[in-house]
Amino acid sequence: MNVLVINCGSSSLKFQLINGKTEEVMAKGLCERIGIDGSLTYKKEGGEKEKFEKAMPTHTEAIKYVLEALMNEKTGVLKSLDEINAIGHRLVHGGEKFAHSVVLTDEVIKAVEECNDLAPLHNPANLIGVRACMEAMPGVPMVGVFDTAFHQTMPEKAYMYGLPHKYYDEYKIRRYGFHGTSHSFVSKRAAEIVGKPLDSLKTIVCHLGNGSSICAVKNGESVDTSMGFTPLEGLVMGTRSGDIDPAILEFLYKKEGMDIPALMNMLNKESGVAGLSELSSDFRDLGDAMEAGNHKAKVALDVFAYKVAKYVGSYAAAMNGVDVIAFTAGIGENDAYVRKLVVDYLGYLGITLDEEANKVRGEEKEISTPDSKVKAFVIPTNEELAIARETMELL
Repeated sequence: MNVLVINCGSSSLKFQLINGKTEEVMAKGLCERIGIDGSLTYKKEGGEKEKFEKAMPTHTEAIKYVLEALMNEKTGVLKSLDEINAIGHRLVHGGEKFAHSVVLTDEVIKAVEECNDLAPLHNPANLIGVRACMEAMPGVPMVGVFDTAFHQTMPEKAYMYGLPHKYYDEYKIRRYGFHGTSHSFVSKRAAEIVGKPLDSLKTIVCHLGNGSSICAVKNGESVDTSMGFTPLEGLVMGTRSGDIDPAILEFLYKKEGMDIPALMNMLNKESGVAGLSELSSDFRDLGDAMEAGNHKAKVALDVFAYKVAKYVGSYAAAMNGVDVIAFTAGIGENDAYVRKLVVDYLGYLGITLDEEANKVRGEEKEISTPDSKVKAFVIPTNEELAIARETMELL
């Protein structure tokens, strides 16, 4: 079975074609600037990356060009569209309606649309990709894999906010969590690495990237996670503030005259390590600046690592212990300095960092010493493969 994995944004479309039997990525690419001028970046496994400028007024044209690239006589990997057996779509928000991946039908799409208020920037864009694929490949089975589904196992004590209950009853205001596909994939892989059943482990997954979240996985189920009603809550991130005192918003309104849109823009796009450092949201830039003596860059990195360590500690308490801590995503997989800062806080858990092993970048590796009571790993995430697996399992 060949599975085409689609991750559709408002003006972009990422894709991978995966051989379900071997789990080989046959080809992958990215459509950008949809609705403006359009470009397609495409790479066949083992081949060179190619980039084409193509007019993409809508996602329908983007899907068309993706399929043409996959069947190109020189660099394509398919002879016919009949070789695409299924399509797996990343869908950001399923609310409380979806605790698992689902085959996409008209009824399911309508239910996803009812969650659009919870993810107004993401869900409509995701569904545009679904409809474009349905138009281009009618009859090909499609599956929706939700970022929020993995966290639907959280107990009420973890997902309820200290707000009047009527807001949950009327608007479903609660913690939902995100990055669920990544947290699920990495926690399963951690169990495979240590050679123990998933349902016997307490694992903390640190998905650290421009958007970051931490998840407590107990016996294979998410029991708490740092992102909340939206992806703004939790850790300090690239440009997001993470947790703050809500009264700060009223203070800034009075002092700066900032309205709600301005405040939300500040919290989402002008805060995080970018705001703290007044330099960049890219941790490589921050590391270089710190080495050059930039104090604000160092403070930004320190704040980030401190918040990660605090969440890890709180989740170890919530699960009454932890067996494995896994670092994943762009920063978690590649930034040895940040990993060291975090692990150095966790000595009380019985973790000792293997300094030499921690030099790894983007590779699966144990970074704790053999005598550590709690094991720490770098485990590269693979959300596309996770979506392909969910699609195959469901179909």
